[in-house]
Amino acid sequence: MSVTRRNLLRAGAAGALITTLPTTRPAVPRAVGELDDKIRAAMERYDIPGVSYALRYRGRDYHRGFGVTNLSDPRPVDADTVFRVASTTKTFTGTAIMRLVEAGKLDLDRTVKSYLPAFRTADPAQSARVTLRQLLNHSPGWLGDYFKDTGPGDDALARFVASMTVTPQLNPPGRTFAYNNAAISVAGRILEVKTGRTYEDVVRDLLLRPLRLRHSAFFLDEIPRAEVAMSHVPDPATGELVASPEAFAMPRSVHAAGGLISSAHDQLAWAKFHLGDGGRLLSRRGLREMQTRPGPGGTLLVELDGMGVTWQIRPTAEGPKVIEHGGDWAGQHSGFLMVPARDMALTVLTNSEGGPGLIAELYGDDWALSRFAGLHNLPARPRVLTPAQLAPYAGPYTITQTDLDGNFLSTVVDLVPDAGRLSMRVEGQVLAILEFYRRDYVRILEPSGADTFFRADFDRGPDGRVTWFRYSGRILKAGATPAAARPFKINKLSWLLS
Repeated sequence: MSVTRRNLLRAGAAGALITTLPTTRPAVPRAVGELDDKIRAAMERYDIPGVSYALRYRGRDYHRGFGVTNLSDPRPVDADTVFRVASTTKTFTGTAIMRLVEAGKLDLDRTVKSYLPAFRTADPAQSARVTLRQLLNHSPGWLGDYFKDTGPGDDALARFVASMTVTPQLNPPGRTFAYNNAAISVAGRILEVKTGRTYEDVVRDLLLRPLRLRHSAFFLDEIPRAEVAMSHVPDPATGELVASPEAFAMPRSVHAAGGLISSAHDQLAWAKFHLGDGGRLLSRRGLREMQTRPGPGGTLLVELDGMGVTWQIRPTAEGPKVIEHGGDWAGQHSGFLMVPARDMALTVLTNSEGGPGLIAELYGDDWALSRFAGLHNLPARPRVLTPAQLAPYAGPYTITQTDLDGNFLSTVVDLVPDAGRLSMRVEGQVLAILEFYRRDYVRILEPSGADTFFRADFDRGPDGRVTWFRYSGRILKAGATPAAARPFKINKLSWLLS
C-alpha cells in the first residue's frame, strides 16, 4: 500500500500505526471513550497528524496519544511525545514569580520600574505606573503583540525589554484586559534580574526539576530521547500539509511568553500541582493568589472574569470557576483547563494548523466541561438587533502588531450590520458573523453560520462609547489604520490565534 499523507492521517487517527494491540482494553469510563472518539474524528476533519492528551477525572489519570509525530518521518504519538505548549508557558513564568514573591524577593504590587529602573514604553509616564501584578493579569495597557527576535544569546530578554521604548501605550495601566505577550516577557526579565540567571535556568531550577517534569524544557537538546511532534503547516505553493521545523522554532526573546516544550504527561503533573497544596514549592495561599483576584474582564475565546497571576479565570453557569490557559504557535495548538472544585484537569496537544478546530470543540464549547465536571458556559442566547442598536458597533477597527524584526504592522477589519448581526470583513471578504447575546458580547460564527464556539466583546471608554473590539483577547481600536504601520494580510478566521 502506498504511504500517502492522507493514509497516514487516517491511519493515525484510527490508531492503526500501532503495530501490536492488546486483545482487550482496560475498561474506561464512558466519557473517556467519548473523548477518544471525538479526537479521532477531529483529526480526520481538521487534518491533524498527531494528538496527545492527559485527563484527571474522578480521582484517576488518563493519558493517550493518537497519530504520528511527523508526516515525513512518522512515529506514534504517546503521552511523553513533546509539543510546544506555547502560551501555557506563561503559567510557568507566573509560578516562578510567585516563588520569588513567597521568598520575599518580589512584590506583586510594586512597579516594574522598581525592579527594572530603565524600563519604559513610548509613554514613559504611563509605563512607570505599571505593577508586576498588571504584567501578569494582562492589563499594563501597552501593545501586547510586540514581537522582536533579539537573537539566541543569553541577553535575548534584556535586549527585547530594552527595545520596548517604541511600544505604544493603548490604555492606562489596570484599566483594560488585552492579551499581552510582551508583558510576560518583561516579567521573565524581572526573574533574570532578581536571580542573576537566565530565564530558562530560573524556570528549570525553580519548577521543572523539583516537579520532575523530565519531558519539559526550552531547548530540545535538553530532552535528548524525546519524540517531537513536529509542526505541520500548509505548503504556500500547494496547500498540502507539510512538516515544518522552521515553524516549530521560536525566538528566544519570546520564551517567557510561549517557549516551553512539554508532554501531555508533564502537563497533567503541572495541573495536579496547581490543584494541590503546593507542596514545598508554594503555599496554598500562593496557589490561591494565582487563581483569584482577577484583573479586568472580557473575553479570550470564552468569557473571563479576568486573569489572576497568569491564569485565566472562567465563570460557569453553575458557579465553580474554571482555571485555564492554552497556547498557539505555528503548527502547535493546545488547550489546558482545571476545575479545582471538581479535582478535574484536561490538557490536549496538537501538531497542526488544524488544531484550533479540535481545541474549540473541546474548550470553547462546554463539551469537555459538561462531561468531566458537570459544568457549562454562561448562557449565550442569540439576539437580533435593530439597525439603531447595531450602529454604535459598526465601522472600521484597526489591529496592530509587530513582526519578528520589530516592524509595526496593521490592518483594518470592518464590522458591517447584516440582518440583525454584524458581518466581520477584511477587504470585502467575510471572515465571520458576530451574533449578539447580551450587551457588548457576541458569539463568533463562520460565514456559513456554523458555531466556532468562540466569543468576543466590545470595550467602552470613559464616555460610554465603544472604543475597542476584543477578539481572541486582542483589542482592535475603533477607527482607520494609522499611516505609520505597514499593512498585513488577514485571510482566515483564526488569524489571531498564533
